[in-house]
Amino acid sequence: MANCEACANYQYEEEYGYYICNASLDEDEMGRFLSGSFSECPYFQLDDEYAVVRKQM
Repeated sequence: MANCEACANYQYEEEYGYYICNASLDEDEMGRFLSGSFSECPYFQLDDEYAVVRKQM
């Protein structure tokens, strides 16, 4: 499985005081996500903060 701490969708929520997944899921996707019916997270996006800088070079 993907490491959630390296995912762009994994963000700290100050209101709750902990990290949450902010992936935008519809009802069917949320059901699949909660059931854990996949071996790798299909919503993982590498949180590469230097990607924009590399494109500018």
